[in-house]
Order: sequence, then structure tokens, then C-alpha cells
Amino acid sequence: MLIIMVMLLVGLLLGFIGAGGSGFMIAILTVGFGYPVHTAMGTALAAMMFTSLSGTVSQLRQKNTDLTSGLVVGLTGAIASWLGSGVAFSISPSHITWFTAAMLVLSSIVLWVRVTLTSEQPSTAVGKRDLRYFLCAVALGLVTGFLTGTFGIGSTPFIQVGLMLLLGLGMRTAAGTSMLVILPIAAAGGLGYYGEGGLDLHLLVTVLVGTMTGSYIGARFTKHASAKLLKTGMIATPIAAACLLLL
Repeated sequence: MLIIMVMLLVGLLLGFIGAGGSGFMIAILTVGFGYPVHTAMGTALAAMMFTSLSGTVSQLRQKNTDLTSGLVVGLTGAIASWLGSGVAFSISPSHITWFTAAMLVLSSIVLWVRVTLTSEQPSTAVGKRDLRYFLCAVALGLVTGFLTGTFGIGSTPFIQVGLMLLLGLGMRTAAGTSMLVILPIAAAGGLGYYGEGGLDLHLLVTVLVGTMTGSYIGARFTKHASAKLLKTGMIATPIAAACLLLL
């Protein structure tokens, strides 16, 4: 019950600022409740699969998704995520904690880059469905999928910036497409952690009950916040999770 209540508060924050929050889940489960870091990573990754599912459906209905980009990057990333989950268990808990914290800080920096890219017009130079486009899509999937599977954190900032810079998608479309990309990546990574014994199904259900309830409530208050507050919260959250993880 305590985990549910804490995750409810986490969900309120994440729903309010629109962040994925897998890093926060890992930090709280390891530092606050003493779970092994690999178990926390597998649980956070599997939870991300369920939260991205609802986001994918919503973005598809609103026609904010580029299906070709989402499927190519997502399916390629799923293979890399599954491989990355195996690599994660070859890294000692103490080392992977530092690596994950570093990735969270890096994702905060990439988020800052993402929110400064405000152009909605896709780049036709790289937006064509040519060989370069597919090579970039595969490369983006391999890199972001491997990072997600290895470190158990959402690679949403990396995915979105890659979709914009490499595939030429506008910001709104990149945000919607990233949900579709994350879905197979999180599913494959979660399956990999389950196979390695790093996924606690009972803990997963507990985390989902808290975070999904809190996220639904928190999202209702987003429209009342200023854009500056939301952007600041999105960028600061991964850094706060990194600091908590290293306590």
C-alpha cells in the first residue's frame, strides 16, 4: 500500500508535466524501498509499455503519428532493447546505477534541445522515404532501443530529437510518433528482463496502479500551468531522479 501511495504521488507529478518517469521509478524503488537496481529497471521498463499503450492509441486517434517512421524505428529498437536487457545483467549493480544516472542527466540535456526546436515544418531533405531515410530510421531504432534496454529508462528525448533531426518530422508529429516507437521497445526490453529474472510481476501491478491513477489525475491540471513551468519540470525531473538514484 505504501508503494501505491508513493507511486500515486509520482504519477501526479509525471501526469502534470507530461514526462515518462521511468528514471524516477527506478530511483524510488531502489533508494526508497530497497529493491535491487536490475529489478527496479525491469519493472520501470515494463510499466512504460503499459503507459505508452494508452498514449499510442490517443496519438493515433488524433493523427499525430507517422506510421512508417514509428514502425521502422520501433521494431528495430525492439530487437536492440532485448539485446540491451541482456547486457544490463552483465554490469554490476553499483556500476549500472552510475551509468543510469548519467543517462538521466544526458536525457535532461537532450530534452532541453528538444523544447528549443519549435519548428513544425518537416525537413524535406531528409523526410523523403529514400534509402537514407530508412538507414537513419534503423540507426535511430538500434541506438535508442539499446539505451532503453540496457539502462531501463525511457529514451523519449533521444527518440523525439532523432525523429526531428534525422527523419524530418515536425515536433508535434515526433511527439506522437515517439509513443508508437516506445511501445515495442518497452515490450521487448521488459520481456528480456523477465527472462533474466529482473521483473517482479506483483511489484509491476502495484507500480501501475499508483502511477496510472496519479498520472490520469495530474494530467487534468496540465492546462492550468504555464508553458515555462511545464518545460522546466520536464527538464528538471530526470536530473532530480539521477540525484536521488545516487543517494
